[in-house]
Amino acid sequence: MGLLQRDTQRHTYGDYLHWPEDIRYELIDGIAYAMTAPTRRHQEILLELARQVANALQGHPCRPFIEPFDVRLPKGEEADQDIDTVVQANLCVVCDPQKLDERGCRGAPDWVVEVLSPATAGHDHILKRAVYERAGVREYWLVHPVDRIVTVYRLEGSRFAVPEVRELEGKQAVGVLPGVEIDWGSFAGLLGPKEL
Repeated sequence: MGLLQRDTQRHTYGDYLHWPEDIRYELIDGIAYAMTAPTRRHQEILLELARQVANALQGHPCRPFIEPFDVRLPKGEEADQDIDTVVQANLCVVCDPQKLDERGCRGAPDWVVEVLSPATAGHDHILKRAVYERAGVREYWLVHPVDRIVTVYRLEGSRFAVPEVRELEGKQAVGVLPGVEIDWGSFAGLLGPKEL
């Protein structure tokens, strides 16, 4: 099941800025998708990820952000109001301060993490992966809490290489952030029992 579209019209960030704030949307190539409310488990996993990353980046120029945080992904030099792709990454890290402003980030974050749920898995695996690849996100992680795996895409040239898939066990380094690693052992109580 995919995310619901707001309507059949094409939109820009200029439109997006005038919509009511009680419903959140992402724009992908002008199509507005309604964001789903996260579950408690999703929030706990995201909070633990953010805690580890924020602690590891203390004193580092790279900055972590969690949603809601507008990541505007222009296709060229268009003005903000004309951008047609604006996403809400669960967690992203931006190392170039020139990309940050009061509205969020303009341009590709260095690292993006999405925590999957049944409602968002296809959206994150297919649409957002293509958007992040096109924009030049250097590393993209898809955390699958139910399956207890993480899928890691790394940019090679202008394309994501074949992904690395591994279990949520031990410690895992973030390739684009030297010295930053995720300790999956801290998530044991958040992931639920292992299936036999």
